[in-house]
Amino acid sequence: MLTRTKESGTAADWSTLIFHLSPCCLSPARQLTVQMMQNPQILAALQERLDGLNGSPSGYIESLPKVVKRRVNALKNLQVKCAHIEAKFYEEVHELERKYAALYQPLFDKRSDIVKAAYEPTDEECEWKADEEEELTEEMKEKAKLEEEKKDEEKEDPKGIPEFWLTVFKNVDLLSDMLQEHDEPILKHLQDIKVKFSDPGQPMSFTLEFHFEPNDFFTNTVLTKTYKMRSEPDENDPFSFDGPEIICCTGCTIDWTKGKNVTLKTIKKKQKHKGRGTVRTVTKTVPNDSFFNFFTPPEVPENGELDEDSEAVLAADFEIGHFIRERIVPRAVLYFTGEAIEDDDDDVSNKHGHNEGEEEADEENDPDYDPKVRSQTHTDAHTSPPFVKISGVLRETLLSSSQLCWPTTLSP
Repeated sequence: MLTRTKESGTAADWSTLIFHLSPCCLSPARQLTVQMMQNPQILAALQERLDGLNGSPSGYIESLPKVVKRRVNALKNLQVKCAHIEAKFYEEVHELERKYAALYQPLFDKRSDIVKAAYEPTDEECEWKADEEEELTEEMKEKAKLEEEKKDEEKEDPKGIPEFWLTVFKNVDLLSDMLQEHDEPILKHLQDIKVKFSDPGQPMSFTLEFHFEPNDFFTNTVLTKTYKMRSEPDENDPFSFDGPEIICCTGCTIDWTKGKNVTLKTIKKKQKHKGRGTVRTVTKTVPNDSFFNFFTPPEVPENGELDEDSEAVLAADFEIGHFIRERIVPRAVLYFTGEAIEDDDDDVSNKHGHNEGEEEADEENDPDYDPKVRSQTHTDAHTSPPFVKISGVLRETLLSSSQLCWPTTLSP
């Protein structure tokens, strides 16, 4: 990869150097390079590339007259006002999310009732038209029906959809990485996950509610996790504003049944007495890896300074909370079946430009192909939606794709 240092100079410097080399000592490839480096458009593109790699200012701003710098300051003040208008935009988006959350909730409640066997859907509600490639002949349908009936006779009739949320968690890498074997028996009792938004006029936040049926592990029926957000520009750094920013989160106390706390484990350690030389066994309780540590995140000090480990934990925590809110709750059944995971994989592949070379080849063979037009449309099609900063890391926008749809060409 090209890198630009102070010694590298500008593209014009390189072209001058190449141009002054004797043509007789140049190979045909080098001679072609000389011709290309005399093309102003190529030089401009190369200079832009070099500047971009270095990321340092060109020095042009510093060289401007004082009167021009004064006008640039006026533009910066306008930019600050734009940031405050953008903050208002995100506040209204949050209001829109709240409005549509109320419309979604009856459907999510019915989903919960079906999962936990509180409601049995009708035959009409259970009809689902398969994709064309999945359609079966009448004979195959009848055979499949008989096999299913035979299986149903051999085993007990399950209630609702067993292990629905546990399966969702296990299907999603971001969540399955948190799961331990001792968490699974508990998550089998998870009946629903709900998202609650802050009330109108209150600081922007959202709460994840995990609803459990009565179980032997803890007495809580609901475990909560609240994420607080800042949606206005920082007075000290207004230009860094890029949408709502999760600033902290709070969990809840889990009332564990005695001996069932999976976030702690007991270890035995041998200790040798320095004077007597005798050895004794000491029992010690230490933290244990568990999904349920999610409900006891590190506390953020008032000064906002965290050690490296705590900052990493919070960054992951914010990402997980955001993902559950935006993806898991709205599209739970698709993560249960795995269809949403396939869609996510496809979107990631598209985002990273798979088959891009084939597309470019087709375009170049097109007699109507115009590189300038293609460049513009290609850029537009891969423009990312607004980002949200999470613990200093840019994450995807908090504008839920299920509640405020961005164009489908964007990442979901």
